[in-house]
Amino acid sequence: MKLLVDSGSTKADWIAIDDNGKVLFTTQTLGLNPEVLDKAEIINRLEDKFDISHNKDKATHLYFYGAGCGTDRMKNFLAKVFQEYFVHAIVSVHEDTYAAVYATTPKNEEAIVCILGTGSNCSYFDGNVLHQKVQSLGYIAMDDCSGNRFGRHLIRGYYFGTMPSDLAKEFEEEYNVDPDYIKHNLYKEPNPNAYLATFAKFLIKHKDTQFCKKYIYAEMEDFVENYIMQFENHKEIPVHFVGSIAFYLVDELTEVLNRYDIKIGNVLRRPIDGLIAYHVLNK
Repeated sequence: MKLLVDSGSTKADWIAIDDNGKVLFTTQTLGLNPEVLDKAEIINRLEDKFDISHNKDKATHLYFYGAGCGTDRMKNFLAKVFQEYFVHAIVSVHEDTYAAVYATTPKNEEAIVCILGTGSNCSYFDGNVLHQKVQSLGYIAMDDCSGNRFGRHLIRGYYFGTMPSDLAKEFEEEYNVDPDYIKHNLYKEPNPNAYLATFAKFLIKHKDTQFCKKYIYAEMEDFVENYIMQFENHKEIPVHFVGSIAFYLVDELTEVLNRYDIKIGNVLRRPIDGLIAYHVLNK
């Protein structure tokens, strides 16, 4: 049994397949970002799902693609945790961009592949190898055009009084805006980036308001200039996207890319289904 996992900071999609690609079960855990979780919390999140805990000894391979796995230190840490839990499995840990590449990019083709979800990322795939020019410093310093960035803008807009009154009223009806509650989630709970990203749903819902538009377009322009344009061939090859932000704001994203003469390619909400085909073909 092979386990394929696509993990962001908010959630992780799991699919178990046999050697022929037949799906044995699917499930979902909370995100497994090693940058923000310790070993105990990772194990707790695995144990919380019966399908995973009940079948852990049957796994022969674990292919994990996750946010926070961009450095060897984090990949090695997570691989060790998984190896101890899935004792009979061959464990392979990659950064989440590889899942996006395998799901969106035809074999041996060049592309720039981006992730716009809870966090954000951008890499160049030369048909064989992934290249990244900028090392991510995480959600506090980077993550342009991500769910957590939009959440930060909304909270600040609400508290600084720049959010229009009708939106502010709906915002406080939809979310707990008590300052102690917000600070507890930001500074005491795991995954503060995922907590911030929960507010992005509100921005997408109200994307046609001027208040939300200014953040959407400003963040998208920053992402293009800071991430995509770092690659000199960004106008010559397609730019693919994976993630809920890209998926639900695809019209706005297409408009911004057109302004920069950049060709938008495939846009997927989740790469997990594409991973099945990839791993069956490359078993």
